[in-house]
Amino acid sequence: MSIETGIPDDMLAAHPETAYFWGRVAADGECERDCVTVRTNDETAARRLAAIAGADQVDQRIHEREYAHDATVTRREDEYTVQVFGSLADRASAALGLPYDGEAGGYRLDALREHDRELLRGLLEGCGTVCYKSADDEDEEDAVGVSFVHEDEQLLRTVQTLLDRVPVDAPHGDLSDASSGYWFGLDDDAAPDFGQWVYEGSDDTGLFAPSRRRKLRQSIERVEP
Repeated sequence: MSIETGIPDDMLAAHPETAYFWGRVAADGECERDCVTVRTNDETAARRLAAIAGADQVDQRIHEREYAHDATVTRREDEYTVQVFGSLADRASAALGLPYDGEAGGYRLDALREHDRELLRGLLEGCGTVCYKSADDEDEEDAVGVSFVHEDEQLLRTVQTLLDRVPVDAPHGDLSDASSGYWFGLDDDAAPDFGQWVYEGSDDTGLFAPSRRRKLRQSIERVEP
């Protein structure tokens, strides 16, 4: 069932809605002159993001996307784009340190610190990957893989800082090169607890992409005893 999210009075104030929104923008969007853009392949999430920011419409198109860890593999999928026109992009760049018009960002996201869960959820859905890893050896166990992939090294280091302060144990590796920039992964043993934590309470707010949450939860169920 779709849950309608309210429109915050101030898009730069600390609210669960704004934390989720700016996490999605940082992970798969941009701030350009007079326009904030955010993309998602989940229609429900797109409409919720539009509702949060007061955007008038959601644009849909077919997008051919490179696989995060291998540029030789592509997949075609629906992509939904939400755009917010006006001065919000300039203000968000100044207040939150988001990249602006191609310039590097400083990612000053501590203003949203009260809502790290929603912020990380937006980041995970925007630039995270989730997979079920079947053991190749009888002595190994199946696992859930959670990683973050982005062209901006500073953004991924910011994600690592956020993970280091969550209330669940979320150890992770260092950054490695990827075809689309850089990536790092959570330790496999930590992925289920992190996955449960990051979506806790999401039914009450509607701040999630149903397809992404479903994939993570199904992967976790497959490895639970």
